[in-house]
Amino acid sequence: MAITRTDLAELAVFAAVARHQSFSKAALELGVSASALSHSLKGLEQRLGVRLLNRSTRAVVPTDAGKRLLEQLVPTLTQLEEALEELTRHSEEPVGRLKLCAPRGAIHTVLAPVLIDYLVRYPRMQVEVVEQELMPRLIEDGYDAAIFYGDLLPKEMIAVPLGPLQRYLVVASPAYLAEHGTPQHPRELARHACIGYRLTPSHHYRWAFAGEEGSLLEIEVTGPLTTSTPALYLGAAEAGLGLAYCLEEEVSQQLAEGKLLSVLEPWCPSFTGFSLFYPSRHQLGHGLRTLIDQLKEHYHRHDC
Repeated sequence: MAITRTDLAELAVFAAVARHQSFSKAALELGVSASALSHSLKGLEQRLGVRLLNRSTRAVVPTDAGKRLLEQLVPTLTQLEEALEELTRHSEEPVGRLKLCAPRGAIHTVLAPVLIDYLVRYPRMQVEVVEQELMPRLIEDGYDAAIFYGDLLPKEMIAVPLGPLQRYLVVASPAYLAEHGTPQHPRELARHACIGYRLTPSHHYRWAFAGEEGSLLEIEVTGPLTTSTPALYLGAAEAGLGLAYCLEEEVSQQLAEGKLLSVLEPWCPSFTGFSLFYPSRHQLGHGLRTLIDQLKEHYHRHDC
């Protein structure tokens, strides 16, 4: 039986749906609607005369026949992806689209100094940059890569460190410290109002400090505001609403002007700065590989 273009497309759809066990998640990865995927899978099953997926309201699970097909299909699709990537890698100029996201600070300090030159060099690339303070879901939200704080990256991601280490500080307004006192140890934060930082919609970030003998001391804080937006947590700290935990470079101007004061400095750690990250199971496309190389070249040159 000859393999047609339609067969290849529908087999790739089947592999994506089976891997995610979800039409909606596979649709996000492939950039099409879930209903289109469902229609495509029904057509494949009808032509083969075999049911490949068991569908329910809770999950989409491969049948025994689907599992056997998937075991043989995944290596083949991987080889095809590698062959196409190898072909693209040897072309002189990257072509295609990239969708990236990063917090505002990372866009300003890490991406902006490189991206404009990248687009001038490679005019056949199209790049979309989305400003996002929360940790993104790369595959589900359709991103090729993101830039985020290096110490907070998920384990299943590949990270490319960019730039030097960054130090985190705890800051408060002079008025707040005059009224509530200055904490001398991180554990005293339990008695203070603290501006919380939100890493993801379901993850409230604990403030991290350098403990004894290189250990990490993580403190759960509470207070009147939780946010991932620098303008909000720094503004709240300046207004005397509580202590804020932030990157040193974010607050340098307020410290210099005396609007905020730094506390607990002996415990304030330096962590890996911003990193670019992407899913470990994804092939690194030529456009993204070229951008990473240019970022690394830029920051290596400035670190030297």
